Amino acid sequence: MTDIKISPLPLNIDACINAVLHSGSGGIDVFIGTVRDTTKGKAVVALDFEAYEPMALREMTKIAEDAITQWPVNKMVIHHRTGRLLVGEVAVIIAVSAAHRGAAFDACRYAIDTLKETVPIWKKEQFEDGSVWVAAHP
Repeated sequence: MTDIKISPLPLNIDACINAVLHSGSGGIDVFIGTVRDTTKGKAVVALDFEAYEPMALREMTKIAEDAITQWPVNKMVIHHRTGRLLVGEVAVIIAVSAAHRGAAFDACRYAIDTLKETVPIWKKEQFEDGSVWVAAHP
């Protein structure tokens, strides 16, 4: 079971964790990406996220399907936020449950790393003295 979502509304960490609860799971791994206060020594005021939503949802679904094929995952959630996010707000949540922790860890890392490389989501860093569009990956 997978739950894939892009939303302009705040993401709910507890709901994501609850969505992957499974009686056959001995481990749940959760990645929560938040807006940090500095980038390359400059103070960040906010981040603006934009997505090409139809393609982004397809790519996120593909990531989840690939992860489930590679590891014995029971449930997986991938939620990403769009719009303006302030420092400390949650931009992305990935939650994975599996019978064993190793599979949950590996599938979660694969999901966030692949999302940052392949999903058409862009971010604009807002600073006090201007802004810059950057890829949503390092």
